[in-house]
Amino acid sequence: MYKIAVIPGDGTGPEVVSQGIKVLQAAAKKFGFKYQTKVFDFGGERYLKTGKTLEDSDIAQLKEYSAIFLGAIGHPDVKPGILETGILLKLRFSLDQYINLRPIKLYNPAFCPLKDKKPEDIDFVVVRENSEGLYKGMGEFQNKGTKDEVAIQLSYNTRQGVERCIRYAFEYTRKRNRRKKLTLCGKTNVLTYAWDLWQRVFNEVAKEYPDVTTDYAHVDATTMWFVKNPEWFDVIVTDNMFGDIITDLGAMIQGGMGIAAGGNINPQGVSMFEPIGGSAPKYTGKNVINPLAAICAVGMMLENLGEEQAGKAIENVVIGLVGKDLKSLAAGKMGYSTTEVGDLVAERLK
Repeated sequence: MYKIAVIPGDGTGPEVVSQGIKVLQAAAKKFGFKYQTKVFDFGGERYLKTGKTLEDSDIAQLKEYSAIFLGAIGHPDVKPGILETGILLKLRFSLDQYINLRPIKLYNPAFCPLKDKKPEDIDFVVVRENSEGLYKGMGEFQNKGTKDEVAIQLSYNTRQGVERCIRYAFEYTRKRNRRKKLTLCGKTNVLTYAWDLWQRVFNEVAKEYPDVTTDYAHVDATTMWFVKNPEWFDVIVTDNMFGDIITDLGAMIQGGMGIAAGGNINPQGVSMFEPIGGSAPKYTGKNVINPLAAICAVGMMLENLGEEQAGKAIENVVIGLVGKDLKSLAAGKMGYSTTEVGDLVAERLK
């Protein structure tokens, strides 16, 4: 019995989450597993009513669940940074979800902005360190509000944090067993402290994986090659900040935010799965948002829970739907409503 904590969140989050749950129900019936869900109201509306984001007691409760399914966090009436720091980052840090896993896979060349690229050209995974770096929130102001003001933001990287991320990436590359190539994406020529550590640890761990080919690319070159030669990549490992940036570019070359799902992974604890496109408040309540990213997040969640057959089946249905039925992956242009897309996936899964 899997216990799933559901956080629909803000904007279109509840709409896409409901379609993900619909597909989860169909998968459970077909593949014979059982689950329970409980909905939590963390998000902008709760914050506006109570002034609360996420408390320690909430974290303690979430630790009792098998996984978390998140819709979106972000409210137009809440100052940027409050919900992101108080909910998203607190979830990741408190639950030690130190891996952000982002598969980047093209399902239909018609939706790719790159010329002459095929599904076999865009099929790689970014492993992003998810608990350290610049997102640790360390720093200070000096002489704030004066002409001599200085803002200091620290990139905090520990040997333990870097090594466990890199080791996860090597294991994932080996298990994925596609090209068995792992690329370290960084900035060793300028960020000489943090990336000296990353490069040294990467080289040391690589000795334990002689079957995995390794290389290195600066982050600026990586963005260039995502556009020019995405077929060069198999698995990429990088830090929190660079991972945040390159995975959004990855979403665009795979067809857009409507198909982009991600996992915040604690291999020994509770992991969280989500569409990465955000709350998209301008589409709220219109039944036009693409739910496939949320549905793919459910597939990732099931694979992580050990229901690999169910997870792969969901992905295969999505591939077929994107390849043959949808006119677009953009909101309002799919040729189907949000609920109709969810219905199609659930029916074909059966």
